[in-house]
Amino acid sequence: MSRHNWPFLRSSLSGPMVQYRISDLESCRHIRLPSVDMSKAGPTTGGAGGVWLRPATRPGREGPPLTRERIIAEALALLDEEGVDRLTMRRLAQRLGTGSTTLYWHVKTKDDVLDLTLDMIFGEIEIPARDNGDWRGAVITLANRWRAVLLKHPWSAVLLGRPMLGPNVLTRSEFLYSTLVKAGVTEPHLTGAAYSLSNYIIGSALMQATWSTNAEPGVRQAAGEHLRANQDSYPILATHGPLVAGDDWDTGFGFGLTWLLDGIAKVAGAGA
Repeated sequence: MSRHNWPFLRSSLSGPMVQYRISDLESCRHIRLPSVDMSKAGPTTGGAGGVWLRPATRPGREGPPLTRERIIAEALALLDEEGVDRLTMRRLAQRLGTGSTTLYWHVKTKDDVLDLTLDMIFGEIEIPARDNGDWRGAVITLANRWRAVLLKHPWSAVLLGRPMLGPNVLTRSEFLYSTLVKAGVTEPHLTGAAYSLSNYIIGSALMQATWSTNAEPGVRQAAGEHLRANQDSYPILATHGPLVAGDDWDTGFGFGLTWLLDGIAKVAGAGA
């Protein structure tokens, strides 16, 4: 800076160049900005489940023409096509033809996207009718529909350990609990019964989805041959196990569900 212009600071961020004397800036040193009371701010959690505990983000008047619904629908398509590992905010923005920053008008984090998408697919689980008093039939129908949705979206089963507070999840959970209560199941058995059913549904879907997605061609045949070659050590598995008897996921799921419901009826005194 030359001797002739050192008293000035120049700014050309926008519009014509503006010159400020250092003495002018020094006169502003005693100006105090208003403080912000952060105690009145809403929840700031950005982790899994946080989206349900924060007010919905609304774009300003000049916000981009993009909706949360459109973002989540595209996220669902990406997850179905490529899985959880391929979901990033940048990749999602590219598929929507926009920039990553634009997404943050509507969703705060990737966790928000996953939570909202999970709740969206739970909306695909049609709630059974239960006005006929058949509690077992209602639970069986719910379980089969729940499992079908998880298999339709195989990426979802691995995420179901997240806090799930969305309206679709809570509505279906309420249905399961209330159906068991009307059947005569009470605490301390109620929570255990509901957990056993949901864990069985999720676990069976996860096993089937993982095996179907990750098993390389020929693995089952090679595993069966290995068991038969070691039949003296594994006589039952070599003749009756799933690696030699083939897959019948639906029948196996039905058996397990029946046994669970039989146990719930006996322990809780709910009747058949």
